[in-house]
Amino acid sequence: MDLIERAVSVLMHDGLIVYPTDTLYGLGADAFSEEAIEKVYEAKKRDLAKPISIAVSDFEMLAAVSRIDSPMEEFIRKFLPGPVTVVVPARRTIPGILTGGTGLIGIRIPAHDIAWQVIERFDSPITATSANLSGGKDPQTPDECTVPHDLLLDGGRLPGTPSTVVDLTTKTIVRRGANAETIEAFLVSCQ
Repeated sequence: MDLIERAVSVLMHDGLIVYPTDTLYGLGADAFSEEAIEKVYEAKKRDLAKPISIAVSDFEMLAAVSRIDSPMEEFIRKFLPGPVTVVVPARRTIPGILTGGTGLIGIRIPAHDIAWQVIERFDSPITATSANLSGGKDPQTPDECTVPHDLLLDGGRLPGTPSTVVDLTTKTIVRRGANAETIEAFLVSCQ
């Protein structure tokens, strides 16, 4: 069994994986399993009222878990895959715990081969929160991943700049991160 298959097996059994993305190391769990999601909150010591974003492998998977309009789709197709998390209306298939009661979900399509292969083979979204304790240092290396996990996929040293979070319902940047200036310019040009 190769490492990607092992990661998928861990996810299928409500386990936690640490995986590399194009920004930081993420803590992955089955985004449709409330038991697995609760483990993510426990591992990170994260407040249950705070939402957790998810990662998908392609636009079709993104569209299956969110409700997006044409302007949102244009933004998504321009900036994803890449270091951007889009906040969009969640479909009812998404467990409410992930939205923090907002009805919105943050979604990424990581531009990292390992992350993409895991999600694509798992054929379902996984959580995409950083693999650190809430408020802790953003994990650029496996040694900096301070949360309990069942399997770590080593991608070496990562860039370390978090994704830029963009609320597409309001067309605003919620958190500045990678490529923030380019994204901001695009949002301004669309107004």
